[in-house]
Amino acid sequence: MRETTTVRRTVRLRPVRPAGWWFDAALLVALVGLTVALATDRLFGIDRAVADWSAANRPAVAHWTAVVLNYLGQGTPLTLIALGLGVLLAVRLRSVRPVLPPVLAFVFTYLTIGPLKVWTARPAPSASVKEPFLPPERTLPLFQDDLPVRFAQSYPSGHVANAIVWYGVIALLLAPLLRGYGRAMPPRLVTVIRVVPPLVVLCTTTYLGWHWLTDSVAGLLLGLLLDRLLHRVPWDDLPLPGPLRTRDRPFTSVT
Repeated sequence: MRETTTVRRTVRLRPVRPAGWWFDAALLVALVGLTVALATDRLFGIDRAVADWSAANRPAVAHWTAVVLNYLGQGTPLTLIALGLGVLLAVRLRSVRPVLPPVLAFVFTYLTIGPLKVWTARPAPSASVKEPFLPPERTLPLFQDDLPVRFAQSYPSGHVANAIVWYGVIALLLAPLLRGYGRAMPPRLVTVIRVVPPLVVLCTTTYLGWHWLTDSVAGLLLGLLLDRLLHRVPWDDLPLPGPLRTRDRPFTSVT
C-alpha cells in the first residue's frame, strides 16, 4: 500500500532592501527618539519656523494645488484601490492570496496610526487659526489630553504613513496583474509609484499647515517600518486553512 505525503512549502521571509533587521531597528529608534524629543519640548523651533514660512508663502494657486495633490494620501480611497486590485488579481488567478496584502496592510495601519495619534494628542498648526483656536504656543506640545480627540490627532501624519504603506501594496499587486495581461511593469515605474506620492503628500501636508514637519517625519518613519514588515511577508507560501487550500495559487511569481 502506497503512502501519500503532503509536501509543505518552506515559509521564508521575502528579502527587502536594505537587507537585515538593522534598518527596521533604526527606523523604530528614530521614531521613538523623535517622540521623546517632542515630549520634552524640543524641535518646536523648527516646527514653528516651517509652519510660519508656509503660512507666509501660500498664495491661492499654490494652496489649492497642494490641496489637490494631498488627496494622494487619502487612506480610504487607497485602501479601496488596493483591495480592488487584490480582488481582480484573485479572480484572475482563482486564488485568495492576492487579497491578503491589502487586508494585512489595513490591520497594520489601523492598529498603529490611529492609536498613536490618540496617545500623543497633538494639535495641528492650524488649530490656532480655526477651532479650537488655541494660542500658537499651545499647538506645539504632545499629550494634550484635555482637548477633544478630534482636535489633537496630528502626530504622526496618517496621510504620509498611509501613502507609503498603500502605494507599496498597490505596486506589489499591480506588477503581477500586468504580467497576467502579458505586460511587464518597469522597475522604474515601481519606484515612482512607491516614492513620488508619499513625498508629494509629505510636502503638501506640511506646506498646508495640516501637520507639523515633525508629524510628517514621524509618519515617514512609521510608514517605512510598516512597509518593510509587509514586504517581508512570504505571500505565496503562507499556510492557509483547509477550505482555502484549493485557491492558494501564488501571485508574486505569476507569469
